Amino acid sequence: MLDREIFEEREKKTLASYAQLSVKSLGRKHKEDECIYRSCFYRDLGRIIHSTAFRLLEYKTQVFVNHEGDYYRTRLTHSLETSQISVGLARILKVNEDLAQTIALAHDLGHPPFGHPGEVVLNKLMQDSGGFEHNIQGYRIVTELEERYPHFKGLNLSYEVLEGIVKHKTDYDAPFAVNDLKEVGHPTIEAQIVNYADQIAFMNHDLDDGLHWGMIDINSLKEVTLWAETYFDVCKEYPDATERIKRCRTISNVIDKLITDLQKETKKRIKDLGIKNLEDVRLKGKDVVSFSEQMKERTAEAKRFLFNKVYRYPKIVETMKISSDIITGLFERFLDKPDELPEKYAEIAGREGLKRGVCDYIAGMTDRFAIGLHKKIFDR
Repeated sequence: MLDREIFEEREKKTLASYAQLSVKSLGRKHKEDECIYRSCFYRDLGRIIHSTAFRLLEYKTQVFVNHEGDYYRTRLTHSLETSQISVGLARILKVNEDLAQTIALAHDLGHPPFGHPGEVVLNKLMQDSGGFEHNIQGYRIVTELEERYPHFKGLNLSYEVLEGIVKHKTDYDAPFAVNDLKEVGHPTIEAQIVNYADQIAFMNHDLDDGLHWGMIDINSLKEVTLWAETYFDVCKEYPDATERIKRCRTISNVIDKLITDLQKETKKRIKDLGIKNLEDVRLKGKDVVSFSEQMKERTAEAKRFLFNKVYRYPKIVETMKISSDIITGLFERFLDKPDELPEKYAEIAGREGLKRGVCDYIAGMTDRFAIGLHKKIFDR
């Protein structure tokens, strides 16, 4: 028996009946021979990690622009934190860890430079040409833009990974349908896990980065019930610890509370909905992965705090304005001088329209490349 087949048999024996088994994948768009060592989702994991788009996440903004300091999270470190939480939740719920990890590492591939502000301005600039949304751009990257194989475009990922990218859903992500991805029902539990792992990761690391930068302080976090209660318990348990250690233990314990709540509520919903197998997930598993109502209220409170105190902090707003100007300037420049586009994007412009070619080029830039190119063009 091949190594892959041994692993697939192990999945059948150890994973829950509603998990997405590798052997039950709906497959790839382009037919390929199976790897003798790796299951399909683990193979996809390697394709994501070795992709150009994944590597570029190192220099793309999460909230704090990369050049502001080495401490702050980037899209890459955020994706790694989301991945770690996703794997932990998948393990607790006995579903496919490889699928959850792969979706988590791929979920932000479509983000342009400068984070969500970059996405907002690109969407505005593309309004008359199909718009811009980073889930769809991520799908476009892994099905069209990556160039690594001689017989097909993109990475030729398994259906369930593509679905997880397109249907990624949070307060900041609204899934859109894509014409060439068959609709088979609600997303897998593994994909839904990533939706919440993403939120758990960004809520906590944005609070951590906000504290580190001095935008917020411990006293202001009394407004956030989940943080305040956890911080009080940490101070009681470790009264002589340094402030940094207390902060780190608080973040760790908040993550633990969120994971504990999520897995308990999800198990309850699985039971209440009568979900016995993957077909049940597809048919009636909408929002089967979820926080409890009480935890939803507490996370909503934390998100409001982040929006008001961190994301609207004057320095962040100023950076957003500068980044918007950079993207707008580059976009208008290439519309005016399409001959300056690299060959790859000039070809896209010829096939799909100039704006789409320009959009793909800019969306693939890192923060520092966009800043440097703008300076090179306009500061001569």
